[in-house]
Amino acid sequence: MRRTLLVLALLLGGCVNQLAQREAFLSQFVGKPDSVLVQQLGVPTRSFTTNGVQYLAYTESRVDIIPGMPAYPYAWGAPFWGWYGGGFPPQVVNLTCETTFAVTGGIVRSFTLRGNACG
Repeated sequence: MRRTLLVLALLLGGCVNQLAQREAFLSQFVGKPDSVLVQQLGVPTRSFTTNGVQYLAYTESRVDIIPGMPAYPYAWGAPFWGWYGGGFPPQVVNLTCETTFAVTGGIVRSFTLRGNACG
């Protein structure tokens, strides 16, 4: 039980660390001209302007496959044998992260992250 909790804590710690690293990287663009943002990250996936605020969105996506688990054989002695459980098939998981920057007056003011792969 303790080993399971330790592994879980390490995994969650890794996610928090990745999120902190992503936020630290993106924070460097706040206060800089939007041209620097486009030079570093490329052309945004989409953009929208409303009430004098331009929003530039960058979308990342990937597909992960979680391996399945086979059925386990069991034996009670001949001739009684079979398969224990049915196993689990692999699962396909779509992961996305959208980073949206708010730009006013040509200067990046803030950013937000949304999705299940942001950290």
